[in-house]
Amino acid sequence: MVLALMGAAAYMTFCERIIMARMQLRLGPTRVGPLGLLQPIADGIKLLCKERFQPAGVEKFTYWLAPGISLFTALFVFVLIPIGGKVQIAGHEIDLRIADVNGGILFLLAFSSLAVYGVVLAGWSSNNRYSLLGSLRATAQMISYEIPMGISLLTIALAAGTLSLPAIVEAQSNHWFIWTNPIAFIIYIITAFAETNRAPFDLPESEQELTGGYHTEYGGMKFAIFFMAEYINILAVSSIAVTLFFGGWHGPGNIPVVWFLLKVALFVFFFMWVRATMARFRYDQLIAIGWKVLIPIATINLIITAYFILV
Repeated sequence: MVLALMGAAAYMTFCERIIMARMQLRLGPTRVGPLGLLQPIADGIKLLCKERFQPAGVEKFTYWLAPGISLFTALFVFVLIPIGGKVQIAGHEIDLRIADVNGGILFLLAFSSLAVYGVVLAGWSSNNRYSLLGSLRATAQMISYEIPMGISLLTIALAAGTLSLPAIVEAQSNHWFIWTNPIAFIIYIITAFAETNRAPFDLPESEQELTGGYHTEYGGMKFAIFFMAEYINILAVSSIAVTLFFGGWHGPGNIPVVWFLLKVALFVFFFMWVRATMARFRYDQLIAIGWKVLIPIATINLIITAYFILV
């Protein structure tokens, strides 16, 4: 699983460069390998060969630990996400779930919230004011948007009557929750952009203001780990959206994994489309949207959903 996610993150960078190039009337990577397909491998070799540096005055242990925290929390989420149920292959029953935890949604929220530590510790330990500002922005941003995200996920848990992710997928065998609760989905997808620091919510690393933000003082493979963690997080929030709102692995025919991956790929494309389309918010707008718009709407939606379930 880890190797597959690492490879997917590498080639997501290639796909994003191709997609954005087409949307902006450019060619994108075309030189390395046929159709530029070896570009991610060339980038990886380049980052491996770069000189390792460490700025003066850093808090060494935390400086080296921060990228690992970001990558670990991003990878751990996939232990809980079911890509299929139990299937028969060559007469053997294979379970396509790594772990079926009764409180799966709570585990997802817990580990997604731990991701902020990698960003915060990276900015603080770098002994750089731009990095520190980026980490402070990330802290405020993640706190502001984790609350409506949690409320929207609890709304789905109420509708399904369980916190188990496989059970929530099974509850969507007849109808997807995107149709019965579109407001929760809209809130989730907005908060997902903010949680992954993607445009138009990429203020923790806005290069025009902070020269790179929390990872300004990171280079080589340490920077690459942050980069991979961001793209694995995109896969994670896309997988969660598919699991909770789009029926998970359900689809025509007995090809659950194919349907799951296809739905995730469409979400990943949407992330890249938004990055090529929308401009960055101002910081005051970012905080105002979270506290003044999303939290009240998510709370009202939760109360209405609970009322209808009770009735």
